[in-house]
Amino acid sequence: KDVQKESEPHVYLSKEEVKEKIQSYNSSVTDKLKMTLNANGVYTGFIKVHLELCRPITVQSSQSQGRCAHSTNETAFYLPDGCVNTLHISSTNTVREVIEALLKKFLVADNPAKFALYKRCHKEDQVYICKLSDREHPLYLRLVAGPRTEMLSFVLREHETGEVMWEAFSIPELRNFLRILDKEENEQLQILKKRYAAYRDKLEEALGGVWKPG
Repeated sequence: KDVQKESEPHVYLSKEEVKEKIQSYNSSVTDKLKMTLNANGVYTGFIKVHLELCRPITVQSSQSQGRCAHSTNETAFYLPDGCVNTLHISSTNTVREVIEALLKKFLVADNPAKFALYKRCHKEDQVYICKLSDREHPLYLRLVAGPRTEMLSFVLREHETGEVMWEAFSIPELRNFLRILDKEENEQLQILKKRYAAYRDKLEEALGGVWKPG
């Protein structure tokens, strides 16, 4: 289970330190996703983002996988578990820009303000997770941590329920969410009814055995 962690103070690197870090990073990568340092000091590279979304997303296209609920022009559906996406970004790209790029890549019509990017890291047999501010630079964090994803990985999640700006959702989105919730509620209700019906039958069978005249 992830443990919430406060954001750590930013450590600034000199140009020479950045160059050395990139050389060390590239010598350690195993998936050929290396970083490139440009003459102006800006560097580019790749980050992988795990999509851990509990609520449905809204896309413009009807060609999607998962459980769907249709509106006039949009489709709301759940992304499958374990979805990971790779982005090519630069050291100047902020967290907010990374979130926007991810949503654009998936043709997501939802407001980017509904989502947050987290960093997850392992330390002393514990998994920590920390929400990144919109102004942080994910590629810099990747460079400092190195290429090993167990040291640092990125996770896209929705804001916590108490933080959700429901006014950012459109009316069709909210109706789709309600439709999906109603369907899931009915499915769970049927499962519970079957479970308790089976339990009741076993109890009645046991009672019949106890009170059966000898």
